[in-house]
Amino acid sequence: MSVDGKISGKERMANPRQAMRAQEPGVRNRNFNEVNLGFTEQLALLEAQRCLQCKAAKCIAGCPVFVDIPRFIQAVADGDMAAAAQSLLSDNALPAVTGRVCPQETQCEEVCIRGLKGAPVAIGHLERFVADWARAHEVGTFYTPPAPTGKKVAVIGSGPAGLTAAGELVKIGHAVTIYEAFHTPGGVLVYGIPEFRLPKEIVRQEVARLVDQGVQIECNTVIGKTYTLAELRAAFDAVFVAVGAGLPVFMNVPGENLKGVYSANEYLTRVNLMAAYDFPNVSTPVLKGKRVAVVGGGNVAMDAVRSAKRLGADDAIIVYRRSRKELPARVEEVDHAEEEGITFDFLVAPLEVVGNAEGWVTGLKCQRMELGEPDSSGRRRPVPVAGSEFVIPCEIVIVAIGTRANPLLTATAVDLALNKWGNIEASEDGATSLPGVFAGGDIVRGAATVILAMGDGKRAAKAIDAYLRGEV
Repeated sequence: MSVDGKISGKERMANPRQAMRAQEPGVRNRNFNEVNLGFTEQLALLEAQRCLQCKAAKCIAGCPVFVDIPRFIQAVADGDMAAAAQSLLSDNALPAVTGRVCPQETQCEEVCIRGLKGAPVAIGHLERFVADWARAHEVGTFYTPPAPTGKKVAVIGSGPAGLTAAGELVKIGHAVTIYEAFHTPGGVLVYGIPEFRLPKEIVRQEVARLVDQGVQIECNTVIGKTYTLAELRAAFDAVFVAVGAGLPVFMNVPGENLKGVYSANEYLTRVNLMAAYDFPNVSTPVLKGKRVAVVGGGNVAMDAVRSAKRLGADDAIIVYRRSRKELPARVEEVDHAEEEGITFDFLVAPLEVVGNAEGWVTGLKCQRMELGEPDSSGRRRPVPVAGSEFVIPCEIVIVAIGTRANPLLTATAVDLALNKWGNIEASEDGATSLPGVFAGGDIVRGAATVILAMGDGKRAAKAIDAYLRGEV
């Protein structure tokens, strides 16, 4: 340590990355409690001291919502948790969420200079620690509202993009009303992500903080049915569309209409938002099986297969047409799945869902694949191996191969420009073909991550403010 009491660069480099505490795999794979248990304050201090406090911090540019990462980490290293919390909350509307589900390993941590020699700083773990500290100590609860601008903004959808935009706009002084189709706000955060990764109480508290700051939320309101986009545009000074991409994509193979086949959307909505995991305390039905096959390799597939294991499956199997190297899911989620006893059947493509005379699933007929030349995604294209067909015995098949835009809203707005996939066309700052209407998140991008949707919401809020002020 230097003479002024500060940690020297050499000491920072000597510190190893601190591991996150977690439930034991053999215990957690039978409960829906959160897997990761977070840092203690001592671990957070040790990890924060690893940050080199770069003058040109690449990690900030690596963050889609441009959190001033060195600033809040330095506050942690100084032991000033209140300052760390205020810093983080000023940049990020949902830090307790992103600290849990954001793929930091491919964003801020990927460009961390500390990672050139050893492991990068555990930015996500520190973000989670600070956000949880803020919730426990009610930092951000005491809020002084800005002077009202007199402008009203409607936000359609209360997922990560909508909540972020609402939080940014209300801080400026605009009146914001969120319209949510479901009975509970949170969007994909509550219907798509399981309790063991993101407890619903955390989402509820994050939403409550935004409501305390003045955001109004109207649930059970389906835009396209309850109101049209044109009606909202007439009633508000600007509109931000953030309805996500919730229409499931299916395999289009024989037998897909058999009993026991779920889209991941329906399966996870039943388990998460409708709390089917809490049987018999809730009455929401969900089919369970001793052998469950989940088709897909992304985070949604991991969430579904790990949920199936927790619901009693002896064998919960990922069926993926490429190899482990090409899996798009987060590394942590794949590692956790393997630890929990999930089976991975790689280089396998479904051909047919097999059923019995009563119309129930009995298996998934598949074909072995091998990898050929790269396709448009940059990943090697799977090529069928002749004569390699086989059947995976199972009672449940869950299809988790993607989602697309639901046309419910866009069908009522014929002047709203869409691309060939039915997503809304929008500029970098979210402006659409309709004046005063902005859009962001999955309804623009297609299925993507929570943090990218939040980045869209933050940029759009800035553009909406400029529009309302007549600057554009």
